[in-house]
Amino acid sequence: MVVVQDNSPPLCLHPLRTTSPQNFAEKLPTEMSLQIFGELDAVSLCSASQTCRLWYHIIEDSEQLWRKQCLLVRAVCQREVDRDRRDGLSWKLTLVRNYSRSRLKTAWLTGCFSHITSADQLIGTTMMPLDVETWGEILQAELDR
Repeated sequence: MVVVQDNSPPLCLHPLRTTSPQNFAEKLPTEMSLQIFGELDAVSLCSASQTCRLWYHIIEDSEQLWRKQCLLVRAVCQREVDRDRRDGLSWKLTLVRNYSRSRLKTAWLTGCFSHITSADQLIGTTMMPLDVETWGEILQAELDR
């Protein structure tokens, strides 16, 4: 039996970089960076804004990015989003105020809480006040199931 000793370095999935990583936002026009950031969901957009100062400023200063995310939330919380916009709130602040509410309302409307038998089943679930119209929608969804 022949034993071959291999002293070569282990294979690397990512070759060692000889240059520093490139920040695409430094190289591309702002409009193209906005197109790229526009593909992210709200949570990823918030995470990306914490990556570096340039990304923070591009994302924070873009009403179009926040508007797109806010319109997704509006599909669930139309009254709340419309009210906040009427009150003059920015798209970002409107999104921040209504994102969790839209997720909770969607959970209620899709029946996630239809068969709760114990408070223990709700541990880790964040609840918040919902308006009368929303509770009416939830009740109707429960009756329709």
